[in-house]
Amino acid sequence: MRTVYLGTSSFAAAILERLAAGHHRPQLVITRPDRPRGRGRRLAPPPVAEAARALGLDLLQPESVNDEATRAAIATARPDELVVCAFGALIKEPLLSEHPLLNVHPSLLPRWRGAAPVERAIMAGDAVTGVSIMRLTAGLDSGPVCLAGSEPIAPDDTYGTLAVRLQVLGAELLLRALDERPPCVEQSDDGVTYADKIGPADRTLDAAAPAQVNDRVVRALTPHIGARVQLADGSLLGVLRAAVREPDAAGPLRADGRRLMFGGLELLEVQPPGGRPMDAAAYLRGHGVPAG
Repeated sequence: MRTVYLGTSSFAAAILERLAAGHHRPQLVITRPDRPRGRGRRLAPPPVAEAARALGLDLLQPESVNDEATRAAIATARPDELVVCAFGALIKEPLLSEHPLLNVHPSLLPRWRGAAPVERAIMAGDAVTGVSIMRLTAGLDSGPVCLAGSEPIAPDDTYGTLAVRLQVLGAELLLRALDERPPCVEQSDDGVTYADKIGPADRTLDAAAPAQVNDRVVRALTPHIGARVQLADGSLLGVLRAAVREPDAAGPLRADGRRLMFGGLELLEVQPPGGRPMDAAAYLRGHGVPAG
């Protein structure tokens, strides 16, 4: 089957690599333009662009996938299917109607429609999530679902560990959908939730929240976004690893001997503003007792 692939993130890059290894290898890959990334804000390609180049696939990085030139390039590729995964930009008419579109969405729809389904599932304390292969429509992840598979969320899962398993599951389901062409079923109106994009407030741990809630935030944002604690001077201390010591305990940042505590959550690895990651004991030796 001839395919064109639209994706941007590391998750999408992993799906692309699996798709390109088989008989549905894309004729064309479309991703977002290069953007400033990292502490130095240097221009860098998105993960899908790097993957496409490594795989020797034709690549486009238009400002808009909906513009006439990009739509013409897609038409020239003569795809039987457009495959979309974590593209990060709105696909509009007439492109929506010009080709059939399959979307790889890492949640069990209709739960967690939107931009950050994996993170929101961990933050909410869900016991299970999964991947849905759906037909893309004008609504926000509201199209009919063709295939779905579930994946348990372990108590110690981070985004990084869970996403790897979801990538494997998503690729398997996508290939099945392309091979078997299963019928798609409209989503239920019951149980709809939305996974909003992660913003600055979502990253900052809450001194009034129980330790188990803050632990889920840390795990949901590790290693790609990062949680943090606001210090008394307004600066932000990054939190890379933590462990729950008292699940229901809340409270501000404090030193407890050689341990760095945030309520009932022990911070194990942190990153000072402008500094490198370090274990909490090293942070305490160099910075003293932090003011909460």
